[in-house]
This record gives sequence, structure tokens and C-alpha cells, in this order.
Amino acid sequence: MSTPNDTRQRIIEAAKNRFHDRSYADVGIKEICESAKVQKGSFYHFFPSKRDLVLAVIDEFSRDWADGFVAEAFDPAIPPLDRLDYLLDAAYFWQKSVKTVKGRMPGCLFGNLTLEVSTQDDILRAKLNAVFRQAKSRFQDTLEEAVEQGAIPPLDTEKTAEAMLAYLEGMILLAKAKNDPEVIYELGPAIKTIRIDTKPN
Repeated sequence: MSTPNDTRQRIIEAAKNRFHDRSYADVGIKEICESAKVQKGSFYHFFPSKRDLVLAVIDEFSRDWADGFVAEAFDPAIPPLDRLDYLLDAAYFWQKSVKTVKGRMPGCLFGNLTLEVSTQDDILRAKLNAVFRQAKSRFQDTLEEAVEQGAIPPLDTEKTAEAMLAYLEGMILLAKAKNDPEVIYELGPAIKTIRIDTKPN
């Protein structure tokens, strides 16, 4: 017998890949309920609206992202600048593996949703901004450590981190547009050349 937590998780799992593979607007509640094998009443018990469901999906993807390959890439045991190489390799091989199975790159869920909903829904935009802030902090911590160790000269770690994140997201978007993960492999190394100097006092 399934528990309420099992039912809720089935709904999230049914929505996750659909939102990622297609779009937020394209996936309907009826389809999600059928895939999760739940009645609409059960859906609305856990998620008063489709927006509430996508918020839960963002939370789950964010946890998977933070606890999975990103945690491995930003392992403190890895030299700071090598972490960027690890992150790029993980992004490349994941996108490539999905394309091999499904025939097309899914891109970044957070980037996809931002493009789709950020001008329409302030609550979703705020949630996605929180994810990007978390991602930026990973880059910033790495840059600060690299500066402290003398691996790179002093720079504006906050703005450089944001620029690196923007480059990563833009590169994945371009690779998705071309349906070619090799774009990540070819352009990725340039992320380490991004530098915004600290403004003089």
C-alpha cells in the first residue's frame, strides 16, 4: 500500500522528465496524473496548482544537482581550477548520454524554465534565481580559494563567478539549439579565461 509520500513522489517523478524534455506549458496535469497513476483529486491534495508542482520539481532537481555531480565537481579535495574541468566534463557527458538515448539534448532544466516562465511568473522567477545564486556561490567559493592559493591573480570573485555561470548556461543553450553536445566540449575550456578585475578604490 502506497503512503502519501510515495504518491507525492510519483507525481514529481512523472513531471520531472516531462518538464525537462518538453516544456512547462506543454505538459498537462491530466498527463502527469495518468503517468503517476493517481486521480486528479490526489494531485490537487499535494499540489494546489501546476505552479506548486513545478516549484517542487525545481527543488528536487536542485537537490539532485547539489548532491550529485556538482558536489563531486566542487569537492574541496580537488584543486580549485580543476573543479571547473570536472564540472564541464560532467555537463558534457550527461547531455551526450541523454542525446544518445533520446535523440536530442535536454539542456538545463533551470535555464529552460527561466526562458519559458520568468517574464510571466514572479514566484517561479524568484525560485529559479535562488538556484542560480546557489550555483554562483559554488563558482565564487572556488575562485576565492584559487586566489588564496595563488593559482590565479586577485579578481572580482563575485562578478567573475556570475560571468562564468552565464557562460555555462549560454553554452548549454547554444548546444541545445544545435542539438550537439560537442559544443560544450569545444567551448567549455574558455570558461577558465573569464576574468573581471576588481575595480580600483
